[in-house]
Amino acid sequence: MTNTKGYRRGTRYMFARKFKKHGPLAMGVSMRVFKRGDIVDVVGDGGVQKGMPHKSYHGKTGTVFNVTRHAVGVIVNKRVGNRIIPKRVNLRIEHVRPSKCRVEFLERVKENDRKRKQAKETGTSCLLKRKPAAPRPAHLVLTKKQPVVTLQPLPYELIA
Repeated sequence: MTNTKGYRRGTRYMFARKFKKHGPLAMGVSMRVFKRGDIVDVVGDGGVQKGMPHKSYHGKTGTVFNVTRHAVGVIVNKRVGNRIIPKRVNLRIEHVRPSKCRVEFLERVKENDRKRKQAKETGTSCLLKRKPAAPRPAHLVLTKKQPVVTLQPLPYELIA
């Protein structure tokens, strides 16, 4: 056989429905509300063929620039050769879900605001920057109660 060149080539597992998740879509999928500027993940759903993204956009994160009754327009970065092009793709809302990429950042902003407010009330300064985990403190390994065990590989035996 010659190599296939179809639009959905190589998407057997990419667009397949999850195990025990076949059948009609949940109502919540079509009830989602998207607004311009929302950050969304493009994830093609094999249960709905209309308004499906091309496989190159599957798993990408973009920003909503247009909203219609059944679809949204999303700006997604696509790598072409040695450059990255912002592409505008129109997708049905079944193939788009709100991204969780900013959840941790927004929680950190709220936490920092709370810390800043508390420090202002008490009149102290607080560190709001993230710090990497420090190395573990040094300690002694005592060998009186438990002796040192030397591990060696077993000699190779030829079984005929």
